[in-house]
Amino acid sequence: MIAPRSKALFEEAKRLLPGGVNSPVRAFRAVGGDPPVIERASGCRLFDVDGNAFIDYVGSWGPMIVGHAHPAVVKAIQEAAGLGVSYGAPTPWETELAGMVVEAIPSIEMVRFVNSGTEATMSAIRLARGVTGRDRIVKFEGCYHGHADSLLVKAGSGAMTFGVPDSLGVPADLARQTISLPYNDSDAVRAAFQSIGKEIACLIVEPVAGNMGVVPPKLGFLEALREITAAHGSLLIFDEVMTGFRLGRGGAQALYRIRPDLTCLGKIIGGGLPVGAYGGARWIMEQVAPLGKVYQAGTLSGNPLAMRAGIETLRLLEDPGLYERLEARGKQLEEGLRELAAQSGIGLQCQRVGSMFTPFFTKTEVFDYRTARAADTDRYAGFFRAMLEGGINLAPSQFEAGFLSDAHTAADIETTLVAAKTAFAALRGR
Repeated sequence: MIAPRSKALFEEAKRLLPGGVNSPVRAFRAVGGDPPVIERASGCRLFDVDGNAFIDYVGSWGPMIVGHAHPAVVKAIQEAAGLGVSYGAPTPWETELAGMVVEAIPSIEMVRFVNSGTEATMSAIRLARGVTGRDRIVKFEGCYHGHADSLLVKAGSGAMTFGVPDSLGVPADLARQTISLPYNDSDAVRAAFQSIGKEIACLIVEPVAGNMGVVPPKLGFLEALREITAAHGSLLIFDEVMTGFRLGRGGAQALYRIRPDLTCLGKIIGGGLPVGAYGGARWIMEQVAPLGKVYQAGTLSGNPLAMRAGIETLRLLEDPGLYERLEARGKQLEEGLRELAAQSGIGLQCQRVGSMFTPFFTKTEVFDYRTARAADTDRYAGFFRAMLEGGINLAPSQFEAGFLSDAHTAADIETTLVAAKTAFAALRGR
C-alpha cells in the first residue's frame, strides 16, 4: 500500500538512519514491506505524506490516550514554548505534575522525573541496589523495560539460571547479575529467592505485560511477587510505563490492589512528549541525590513542555466517564474480532485489559513468553498488511500491544471491524 512519497522518503531515511528508523519496530521488518511516513495526526487518525488516512491503534505506543493533537494539550505546549523550552532550573510545573502523580498512584509518596521509560527503570534499579546493598535483579522473559544493559538479558538454559546478553555490547558479567524467569510462574520466583534471595536487590515486572503482546497476570501472581520480595528484603518494582494512567488513574497497581516499593512511569504522564518518572515511598526516594547517595541526574529532566503537556493530559483524565468509554470501546473491538475470527475458522486469542489489546493468531492460551511465541507471526503479518490496506494502523508486530484512545468512537470500531472481516477472509483463502 505504500505510496510513492513515503517510499522515497523512507529510502532516504535508510541512507541516514540505521534501518531508516529511530526505534526498530518502526521498520516493519516483522510484518514485511516499508512503513508509511506520517505527516500529521488528529484524534484517532494518522495521515501520511501521500494523503492516506489510518485509524490508529498504536497511539505513539501508548501515550495518546486522549487522542492525537488534543486542543487542550496542544495549547498547553504552545504556551509553555512561548515562555522558553528549557531552563535547567526548577519550575512550578514539575511540582504540579508531581503532586498529580502522587495523588493518583497509591504507592508513590515522592517522584523523580526523567526523560524516558528506559531512564526510569534504569534509575529505579540503581536505587534498589543502593537501598538494599545487593547487586542481583530478577526480571521476566518477554517483559521489556528499556534498553539499559542490565535489562537486555534473556533467560539461561535452566529453570533458574543467570541471564545471558540479548544484545551485542552488553557485558556478560553484567548480564549474569540478572535472573530472567517465566512470566506468570510464581513457583519459579519462589525457587529463585529460596536459592539466592539474600543477593537479590529487586524484582521488576510489567504488572500487565505489554511488550510480548498483552498478557495479563494470572490470579495470585502479583500477590505472590509482593509476598516473596517482602519476605526476602528485596524491592518490588512495577514498570507501569505502559499501564500507568491507562488502566485507570491509579494504574495497574490500583486495579489489582498491589502496592509495589517503586513504580516506573512514562508515556501518558508527558502527553506524548519525551518523559519518564520513578517514585515510591518517601524513605526510599530520599536515598536519591541530592538527599542521598544514589546518584541520578538529567539536563532535560522535568522539561517544562513535557510537564505542561502531562498536566493537561492528566486533567483530561479526571473526566469520570473516560475510563468507562475506553472499556466499552475495548470490549466492542475485542468481541468483534473474536466473532469474526470464529466465523472465518481462524484461531485467535484476542487478549485485552482495558484499552490495551493484542490479537494473537493462535488457538492456545497465551500466558507467558513461550506461549506468545507460539503464535503464527506470518498470519499476523498478513492480517496487519490487509488492515493497513483497509486504512487501519495496528502495531507492526505480533508481540506488541495495541492502544485505544478516548478519540475512538463506536463508529471507528465498526469501521475497523469491517476492515477486519475483509482481512480474515483473505487469510482464510490462503
